[in-house]
Amino acid sequence: MLSGMYPTLGPLPTHAVFVGLGVLVAAGVFVAEARRRGHTDERIVYVVLGALVGGAVFMRLGTWGQHLDPRENLSLGAQWLNGNRSILGGLVGAWLGVHVAKRVVGYRARTGDLFAPAVALGMVVGRVGCLLTERPGTPTGSGYGITLNEAAATRLGAAAGVALHPSFGYEITFHAAGFAMIWFWLRHRPLPPGETFVLYVAAYGLFRFAVEFVRGNEVVWEGMTRPQLFLLATLPLVLARVCWQARRGGYRPASVGSA
Repeated sequence: MLSGMYPTLGPLPTHAVFVGLGVLVAAGVFVAEARRRGHTDERIVYVVLGALVGGAVFMRLGTWGQHLDPRENLSLGAQWLNGNRSILGGLVGAWLGVHVAKRVVGYRARTGDLFAPAVALGMVVGRVGCLLTERPGTPTGSGYGITLNEAAATRLGAAAGVALHPSFGYEITFHAAGFAMIWFWLRHRPLPPGETFVLYVAAYGLFRFAVEFVRGNEVVWEGMTRPQLFLLATLPLVLARVCWQARRGGYRPASVGSA
C-alpha cells in the first residue's frame, strides 16, 4: 500500500518530465528497430515528425469537444494550455500524422512494426508521470491500493484515507508486458508488414476499456466514461481489421512466407 503525498521533482513538472523521457525512449527504440529492419530512407524522419506533431495536437485538443453544448467547452487556447490530455487522442493523432507525412513525402513502406515497440516502451515511461501526479482510481474496498493524505486528496479531487486502485500502475504493467511480447516474440514472427502495431493497438483498446471501470474518470452515459464511448466507436474497426487479416490467413506463417 502506498500513502501520503506524491513525490515531486523539485522545480520540474513531474508529468511533463516523464512524458518527455517517454518520447526520448520511444525515439531510441524506433531508431534501433529501423536499423535492424534496414529502413534507411531519409524520408522516415518526416514520418516520425508527423507522428510527433499529430500526437501532440490530438493529445492536447482531443478532449476539447467533450460537451455537446459548445459553451461548456474551453476555448481552443485554454484547452491547449490547461485542458485534459488524452493518450487515446494522442495515438489517433500520431496515426493520422504518420499517414499525412507519408503522403506528403511519398514514403510508401509500412512503419507499424517500428512504432509498436517504441510506443509500448514509451508508454511505460510516460505513464509513470501519470501515476505520480494524477488521481489513482476508484476505491478498492480493501487495504490494497494507494491511500492519499488530505493534501494530496484535495489536490487530486479524490477521497482521503481510502485505498484506491493504482490504475496507472496497471497500465504500466500492461505496456511493459506488451513491449516484452513485441520485442522478444512478435517482431521475430513472419507477420504481414505493419501488423504488429495493429495487434498492439487492439490489445490496448480492450485493456483500456476494462481498466476504465477502476480509473475514476467521469461517468457520462450508461455507466461508461468518455474514453469508453470513444473506444466503443473505434475499437470495433480495429478488431474487424484483425479478424479480416486472420480470415485471409495473414497470421499463418505459410501464408506470410508465400506473400
